[in-house]
Amino acid sequence: MSTSRSPSARGISSKPIATSARLLPWLVAVAFFMESLDTTILNTAVPAIAAALKVAPLSMKSVLSSYTLSLAVFIPISGWMADRFGTRRVFASAIGLFTLGSFLCGISSDLHLLVACRILQGCGGAMMVPVGRLTIVRTFAKSEFIRAMSFVAIPGLVGPMLGPIAGGLIVGYLHWRMIFFVNLPIGLTGLYLVHRHLPDYREKKTHPLDVVGLILFGSGVALLSYVLEVFGEHTLGSREILGLLVISFALLSGYGLHGAKTEFPLLRLMLFRVRTFRAAVVGSFVTRLGIGGIPFLFPLLYQVGLGFTPIQSGLLMMPQAIAAISLKMTMPGILRRFGYRNVLISNTIIIGSMILMFATIGIGTPVWLIILQLFFYGFFTSLQYTSMNSLVYADVNEADSSMASSIASTVQQMSMSFGVAAASLATAFFIPDRFRSNASQLIHGIHHAFLCLGILTIFSTIVFAELRGGDGGTVSNAKEHARAAAHLDA
Repeated sequence: MSTSRSPSARGISSKPIATSARLLPWLVAVAFFMESLDTTILNTAVPAIAAALKVAPLSMKSVLSSYTLSLAVFIPISGWMADRFGTRRVFASAIGLFTLGSFLCGISSDLHLLVACRILQGCGGAMMVPVGRLTIVRTFAKSEFIRAMSFVAIPGLVGPMLGPIAGGLIVGYLHWRMIFFVNLPIGLTGLYLVHRHLPDYREKKTHPLDVVGLILFGSGVALLSYVLEVFGEHTLGSREILGLLVISFALLSGYGLHGAKTEFPLLRLMLFRVRTFRAAVVGSFVTRLGIGGIPFLFPLLYQVGLGFTPIQSGLLMMPQAIAAISLKMTMPGILRRFGYRNVLISNTIIIGSMILMFATIGIGTPVWLIILQLFFYGFFTSLQYTSMNSLVYADVNEADSSMASSIASTVQQMSMSFGVAAASLATAFFIPDRFRSNASQLIHGIHHAFLCLGILTIFSTIVFAELRGGDGGTVSNAKEHARAAAHLDA
């Protein structure tokens, strides 16, 4: 691949040599793989880690959601940091933080300490993927950009497929701590390659960081997430819960007022005036509230409820990822044929209905039927993600594309964090005691959670109803954009 894009136009400090340009997609792909693998490899190990730390399996939701929440808080500043300090320094720091967080997670012996280390991991992950994508954008010409990003996106699709089975194998044959230690050699190798081959791009002049916005938005989201974590656990009274909710909404409202008046806000909320952008981001948030908790619930259903081993549980999670990868190339054609409005409305109803059907999975359910359900669920959820992710850019001009990406990525991670909390809360609501529930009680609770999440997912079609028939045509009708959309992951 050549580097025909001129860096001088952006005030970039260094231009990569040909060898570094050839290695850059591999380096960024490894970072994508680490980040995507880490979001799924832990799901299969949840029951084993819960037993080792002597906590209820449902309490492990904080370990999963804290990571994605950390991504949501720190993704908005990743682009500013890269412009201010340089892509090489920020990318190396991101890998270093992620690797250090992985090591500390591996030696944690307490749930609260594990959550804190997962937040540190999330700080690194929040910088890795956006800065890696930014480096690709600034290195390759537009004629080569699609090919480079398609290559980089492959590990992001393979990671979720390998994660569940890798987690099952590690728990089954080694120790759950190895789930975190596996990142160490990859991270150290990545640090060496970054130092040798990553181009160092930075802007000559950067706008000031919106510190006030970061504090308002970050603290508001973190507090709201905490309320969802403790709600229903009887550790706080109803007055305390209500008070914290009011404070969190006040902080987020304060950010909304602050962002409207600031010249360089953390997240430019004015973009929500664009109909397609608003429908894609808001619809993605509501939809992922229902979908986001499914990867957390299934390992619990398989291992604690149905008595499967971690390896069997991991294998049963693979059909969803296999369908998502194998059928990716059909999705742009579907969007061109039926349009975004029709696809998103009908597809959301189908996904919600399939989640409702998961409530029928019990001890007597044939394995082949579970696999079949998950395969089709994987296809339709992948179509949903591709549609929502690509619609974000349909009517956003090029100058706002970076900010649109930051907002969409932030909302995506928030919804995934809240989705895990919502799934756990719905399950705990229908079991008598989450600390001493038996298998049948847990199955009962998870079934009711599937019903709640399925209804919530179907409800999100209201958001997509504001779309018009021709919306998204600028994306779905362009061959290059269609090919790029085919590689957009969850």
